[in-house]
Amino acid sequence: QVQLVESGGGLVQAGGSLRLSCAASGRTFSTYAMGWFRQAPGKEREFVAAITWSGGRKYYTDSVKGRFTISRDNAKNTVYLQMNSLKPEDTAVYYCAAHRQPYYSGGVYGPRAAHEYDYWGQGTQVTVSL
Repeated sequence: QVQLVESGGGLVQAGGSLRLSCAASGRTFSTYAMGWFRQAPGKEREFVAAITWSGGRKYYTDSVKGRFTISRDNAKNTVYLQMNSLKPEDTAVYYCAAHRQPYYSGGVYGPRAAHEYDYWGQGTQVTVSL
C-alpha cells in the first residue's frame, strides 16, 4: 500500500511563500511521476504541477508558471512544491499524487489528468490572505 503524506500548508499573506512536501512510502518512489493538484471550495480538483520519475521534465498549469516550482528528492522519497508570490486565488487544499505507470516519460503535455494517478495524499490546506 502506498502512503503519501503532505505537509507545509498554512496561512500566508499575499505575496508570501510556502513550501509543500509530500513524503511517499510503500513502493519504489523513484520510478513514478508525481503530481500536485488543488481543490478550492465549490470547485473541482485541478492540476497544478507534475514531475517525471527522473525529474527531467516538469509541467505546470498556466496560472502558476513562474511562481511555483516542483522538485523531487528520490533519496528522501519526497516531492516538493515551492510556491512563491502567492495570491488569494491560490487558496485551496493541495494534494500530492503518484502516477499509476512506472517510468512514465511525460511527453509534451504531461500527466495532467487526475485519473492518471492511483494514490493520493490526504491534502494540506493553503490559505492566502490579502
